[in-house]
Amino acid sequence: MAETRTGSDITGEHGPDSGCGSQEVMELALQAGHILLENGAEIFRVEETMDRICRHFGLESGSAFVLSNGIFMTAGGKTEHFFAKVQHIPVSGAHLDKVAEVNQLSREIEAGRYTLREAEERLEQIKNMPGKRKRTQILASGLGSAAFCYLFGGNVVDSMVAFCAGLAVYAYVLYLGVHLSKIVGNILGGALVTLFCGLACGLGLGQHLNFIIIGSIMPLIPGVPFTNAIRDMADGDYISGSVRMLDALLAFISIATGVGAGTSLLHLL
Repeated sequence: MAETRTGSDITGEHGPDSGCGSQEVMELALQAGHILLENGAEIFRVEETMDRICRHFGLESGSAFVLSNGIFMTAGGKTEHFFAKVQHIPVSGAHLDKVAEVNQLSREIEAGRYTLREAEERLEQIKNMPGKRKRTQILASGLGSAAFCYLFGGNVVDSMVAFCAGLAVYAYVLYLGVHLSKIVGNILGGALVTLFCGLACGLGLGQHLNFIIIGSIMPLIPGVPFTNAIRDMADGDYISGSVRMLDALLAFISIATGVGAGTSLLHLL
């Protein structure tokens, strides 16, 4: 993270709260934007939330430029001290519960339910919210794989195989894939799913290999980033939308490469 700052706090009154320094307000808005962007929020939502916080606490000159992996924020004018800060935010997964909480917090701040200090404390609580337990994520992956397999045309036995494959692939993602690059991890994940499903069908445990594989790879598909990329470009945020779209397309290509490699290996066997 690179950052530059100038100026000092304002000690006068700003809007609903007295004694709110420009730097304190900017730090609060920046932290809210960081949490949103890090957890999969759209660009317009990040900008809107940061603007809402600044305006409520009387910081009229606050301005933010948000990209898919960074926030540039400045403030300053004739009556407000200058402030500038840059934060780099790596592209990561989506945690929509945190996005929803920050979005709700910004609306409650605008409604006057929080002072600056209370908002900082609440934001810190949201930041430290625990994620879903690993076994819950693995179980959800299995259920999702089984449901998609059945939806695409598989029978009950195929769905049971997809359920087991979904458990296996997400256990791999949580315990092994985190130590690999995204491209390599997706390639190996696609190959693992294909080999698992192919061997199961070879043992007579499934009838429609294509439906089983399609259902089983669904937990690997970056659906939220792909959807957000389309929404960003529709809102005119072409740079951020293009970056997210490229990241999603690389994931799609990597998964397809892994499935192709696994299929080739099955044919050799």
